[in-house]
Order: sequence, then C-alpha cells, then structure tokens
Amino acid sequence: MKYLVCFDMDRVLVDHFSTWQFIYDKLNISNKEAFDLYNQGKLDEWGWLKLDLALIKQNHPTIDDAILREMCSNMPLMAGIKECLEWIVSNNHEVAIISGGLQETAREISLMFPSEKEWKKRWGGINRHHGRDTKFHVFTNGWLMKRDGTVEDYGRYQVQMNGKGSIVKMLQRRLAIPKEHTIAVGDSAGDIDMFRESGLSICFNPLDEKPVLVADTTIRSSNLLDVLSVIKSKISI
Repeated sequence: MKYLVCFDMDRVLVDHFSTWQFIYDKLNISNKEAFDLYNQGKLDEWGWLKLDLALIKQNHPTIDDAILREMCSNMPLMAGIKECLEWIVSNNHEVAIISGGLQETAREISLMFPSEKEWKKRWGGINRHHGRDTKFHVFTNGWLMKRDGTVEDYGRYQVQMNGKGSIVKMLQRRLAIPKEHTIAVGDSAGDIDMFRESGLSICFNPLDEKPVLVADTTIRSSNLLDVLSVIKSKISI
C-alpha cells in the first residue's frame, strides 16, 4: 500500500531555524516589528508576508529574483536528508513538503528527485525546473517575480501557519491515500494540524514541547536517518 509522507521544511529538511531568517541575516535586516504585530493579533499572515517583502525592498532597492535565489543557494540541509527521501520515493511512496518557508529552497530540495515526466504547471508543482517535473508535492510561501525580474509587492502564500491539515486532506483525496497511510514530520506547533490528519505523526528536532504533546513519537536529534528508521518500521507493518 502506498504511503504519503508530509514534511515541514524549516528545522526538519533544512538545518536552520528559518529559511526566511537565513535571508534576513544575509541582508542584515530584522522583521521583528512585523513579527511582534502578528503575535499581538494586529497583523494577519498575508499582511505579515507583504510587510516582510516591503522591508526587504526598502532596505535593498536593487534586489531582484536572481539575487534572492542566489542567497538561498547555500541553505544548510539536515543530515540524512538525501538517504531519507530517496528511500521513500524509491519505494514508490509519495512525498510532500508543506511549509511556510521559502519556495526556492523547497524547489531545490525537490529537484534532487526529478520525475520522468516533463514539467507542466500543476497543483503542488514547482515554478522553476530543468525540463523535468519533481516527484514531490510542494506547498510553500515566498516571493514572486515580476516579468522584469524584480520582486512583487505581494508574495506566494500557499500555507497558513495553522492550516497545514487542509493541504494534507486534499493530498489524501487526490492521491487516494487514507489517513492511516499518512505520515507527518514536523517540529513546531504549526505542524499540529498536519499531525492530526496523519496516521503517524513524528515530532523531529522539536522547537518546543507543544508539538511533543500531540505527536505519536518524538525524535530529539538532527539526523533524518532517525526519522527514516521510524518510517520504515511503520511502512513495513
């Protein structure tokens, strides 16, 4: 029976607190003001994204899509990522990346596993490619490029912080994979909704104890081979 394995990205597939923060650090800027407004309930996630993009453009007026993509090029990936994902796809299971992190990093990860199919626009697909699609289903946030290569004032907003479960359910319907054969891997409270729609939830490298209280199992390490061991045990049952 085919399984669907859904991964968060930041601190799970990526060995960094946040793919967004990785870019902010390189640009020497802070989005603390927008972050505080969001936590105070004065800003929704869509407004937060637009405010962050405005901050980037205000501090770096000449920045464009190519520069931002280049900044993402050395994003640190989690140990064991290739072996873990390779085992899942080579055994004909489905992989989804569901994250509020940057689409560019998710794209780079997904292109490590190209499909035999030619690229075409699809739900859960990628926006840049090398002629081939990816085997993954990708749902992330980030910036959007204008036709002249500059950055739009609004961004890509596919994933709500506490709405990942709805994406999991849509994937289950489209792929005809039931909840019992769905595995979710995340690290934070933002993954709890995804955990609840899965037959097995794995809290990996937990950010705090909130997701630990909900997850079926917790792995306190920073190596995805430990996650793979649990996945293999579940799938082989």
